[in-house]
Amino acid sequence: MQQYENVPLEEGPNSTAQSKTNNFNMMKNQIKNTIKLAAASLALLFSTSCTDLDEQVLDESLTGSVSEDELVTSAVAPVYSNLSTLFLHTHLFCLQEITTDEGILPARGGKDWYDGGVFIQLHTHEYLPTNNKIKDTWNDLTQMLSRAASAIVALEPLAETDDVAKTYLAEVRGMRAYYNMLMLDLWGIAFQKDEPDELSTILRGNEAVEYIRTELEDVLSDLRTDVGPGRLTQGGAYALLARLYINAAVWRDPYATNFDFQDADMDKVIEYATKVINDYDYSLSPEFFACFNNDNHMNKELIMAIDQRPDLSSSHNRMCYWSMSGSFYGNPLYPDGDGTDGGAITQEFYESWVEAYGDVDPADADCRFFWKRLIVPEDSTIAAEDFNLNRGIYRGLQIGLQNAGHKQPFFVDDEGEYYLGPVKDVRRAAEDAYVDYLLEIDFTAEGSDYNRGYRVEKYEWSSVSTNGTNKGEHDLVIVRLANMYLLRAEAKLHKNDADGALVDVNFVRASRTSRPDVTPPALDELDLDLLFRERGFEFYWEHQRRTDMIRFGKYEDPLIEKTNSDVTKRLFPIPQTAIDGTSVAEGYLVQNEGY
Repeated sequence: MQQYENVPLEEGPNSTAQSKTNNFNMMKNQIKNTIKLAAASLALLFSTSCTDLDEQVLDESLTGSVSEDELVTSAVAPVYSNLSTLFLHTHLFCLQEITTDEGILPARGGKDWYDGGVFIQLHTHEYLPTNNKIKDTWNDLTQMLSRAASAIVALEPLAETDDVAKTYLAEVRGMRAYYNMLMLDLWGIAFQKDEPDELSTILRGNEAVEYIRTELEDVLSDLRTDVGPGRLTQGGAYALLARLYINAAVWRDPYATNFDFQDADMDKVIEYATKVINDYDYSLSPEFFACFNNDNHMNKELIMAIDQRPDLSSSHNRMCYWSMSGSFYGNPLYPDGDGTDGGAITQEFYESWVEAYGDVDPADADCRFFWKRLIVPEDSTIAAEDFNLNRGIYRGLQIGLQNAGHKQPFFVDDEGEYYLGPVKDVRRAAEDAYVDYLLEIDFTAEGSDYNRGYRVEKYEWSSVSTNGTNKGEHDLVIVRLANMYLLRAEAKLHKNDADGALVDVNFVRASRTSRPDVTPPALDELDLDLLFRERGFEFYWEHQRRTDMIRFGKYEDPLIEKTNSDVTKRLFPIPQTAIDGTSVAEGYLVQNEGY
C-alpha cells in the first residue's frame, strides 16, 4: 500500500526536469501553436462558455524561458482549475440537489433567491432551456472539456519520452472522461474528440458509456497512486469506473420504464469497488464530519476531491454559508461572515430519518445527522479559539454570536470573550423574531419565510473566510471510500446477494466510532429501498442525489411542491444558447426529448 505524499499540482513525480534537447524550443513552439489550433477548433462547440479558449494562463506559460516540467504543468493546471466553480452552490449542486428530496429553495421573504424562478423550476421539474443554472453548469463542463482537449494536444508529443508528461496525460484524459460522465448524466451526451482540427462527435447511450469506459481503463496504468485526492489517481479512476458501471443501465436508456442492471455491469462494480477498498491506502473516517473538515485534504476516506488549499483567494466557503441564516455568523473574528438563508432540506427527507429511528431523535441515534460542537459555557461567553459551529442538520432555535444587526461588531465582555445567546433574525419584520428553523417549507408566502426549512452545515466553516463566502479551506468531496462500499452493496443486491450487501452497509455504519454513543446501529435487513435511504443519510448534499433518485426509480415520485412525473425530466434541456451558438453546423446539437 502506498502512503500519500503531499504533492501539489505544480510538481510532477520527478522534481528535476529532464535535460533540454536541442530542439526543445522548437517543440515548445509547436505545442503552443497546437494548443491554439485545438482551442480555435473547439470554439464552435463551446461558444457559449464564458471564458476565452485561448487562455492567458496557457499562453503565458508557453512563452519565455521555461523548463519542460513547467511546460507540462502549465497545460494541466487549467484542467483542474474550474472544478471549484462547478461545485458552487448555484451550479452543479442545484441540478443535483434542488431537483430532489434533499433540497428546496423558495423565494425567501417573497424576493430573495427568486432569481426569475430558476430554483423553483428545478425543484418542480419544470426547467426550461433558458434556465441560467443549467446553462452555468453546461458552461463549466464544456469549458473544462475544451481545456482538457488543449492539454492533451500539448502533452501527447512529450509523453512519448517524458514520464512526467505521460502521467499528466493520463490524468487529463481521465478528467476529460469524468467531465464527459457528468455531461452524460445531466444531458445524456458525451463529446469525443481525437483530432484538434475536427469537430467533436456527440455520443449518446451505450456509445457514450463505452467511450468513457475505454478512456478511464486506458489510463489506469499510467496514473499515480501516491498523491492526495486533489489529483486524479489510479484509485480515483477505479472509483469513477465503479460509478460508471452502476449507472450504465440508466445512461444507456435514460427514459426506460425499468432499467436493465446487467450482471456483467454489476460484476464490474463489485470488482472495481473491491479493488479500491483493498488495494489502496484509503480508510473510513471514525468521525463522519471529519471528511468535511478544513483539514480534510489528508483524510484517508477521500478518494477524489477538489483541492482548495493552494490559493485561498479563489477558493470558496459557499457550501457552508448558503443554507444558513443571514443573521447567523460562523466566526467571531469576522463580523461580515454571515449566511444567506438559501436552500433547506425537504420535509420528506427529514421524515426519512424519523422513519428510520422512530421514537429516538435522529441526533441521538446517528452521528451523521448532527454533531454538537458549540458548547455554551454557564456564563454564555466564549473565547474565539473555543468557538466551533455545530455540524449536520440544523433544527429549531439557534444559539450563536450576539450583535446589534447585520455586519455589526459582536458583543464582548471585559475580558474580550464573545457573548452567546438566541440569535435574532434581522431579516424578519417581527420584533421578537429569532433564527428558529421550522420543518415546514414550501412556495407559499408563509412557507417561504426566512425561518422555514431545516438547514445543512456539513462542511466546516472556514477559519479565514472574511465574508462567509470566500477563502474556503476544505477540499470539496467528489468521491469517498464509503461510496465504494455502498455501490458494491447495491450491485450485490441486484445480483440477489442481500446478505453480502448488508455486510457492506453495516461495515460503513459501524466505522463511525469517534462518538460511540451515536454510532449508527447495525441494520437487520436490506433491500433497495432501504439502501436508497441509507445513501441519503451518508451522502446528503454531496452532489449526487438526483443521480441516485433516477437510478432507484424515485425521481418521478411526488414531493412537497413537486408533482411532475414526466420521465423526460431525467435529463436537462441543452441550453438554448448552446444550440444557437452551433447553428452554423445544422443539426449538430439536438435538443433533448420533451423540451
